[in-house]
Amino acid sequence: MMKKIEKPREGEYAPYTIMYIGLLPDDGLVLKHLQDNLQATKNFILSLPAEKLAHRYAEGKWTIKEILVHISDDERIYAYRALRFARNDKTELPGFEQDDYARYSGANERGLNDILEELTTVRNATISLFNSFDNEALTRAGVANGNIMSVRAAAYHIAGHELHHINIIKERYF
Repeated sequence: MMKKIEKPREGEYAPYTIMYIGLLPDDGLVLKHLQDNLQATKNFILSLPAEKLAHRYAEGKWTIKEILVHISDDERIYAYRALRFARNDKTELPGFEQDDYARYSGANERGLNDILEELTTVRNATISLFNSFDNEALTRAGVANGNIMSVRAAAYHIAGHELHHINIIKERYF
């Protein structure tokens, strides 16, 4: 059974992340959304023509494969931050340069099934991690990239971040 996690309140996350957190309902079922969204993402991506996976809709924009690896990378980083904060680690954590991560990901040289398997493995680990936190841990917070973030805000960020990028693919790549 998946734990219910209350949606974070203003002040528990960087203001810009409302673009992700706001994509999720206020039903406390973020872990179920993570599970369901993974399947929806995989179904959608597998329905795309193979030649579109390495397509850039504009110069300097990521390919669909790069976006998928970015979703995994971002999820790993936010889950790590959540783990540190849940364990009451007060160390301020640095940000990361997402464009460098995408540039050096090697995504376009990888097979789609390999990328989707990685995304599935990361997602299952994320759900397991957040399911292990008690309510007190979920409301602990720390600072990452100069912004306060609660553990539960990290869960909502991860779920909304995926939705954000899938929406971009649907809007701009076809």
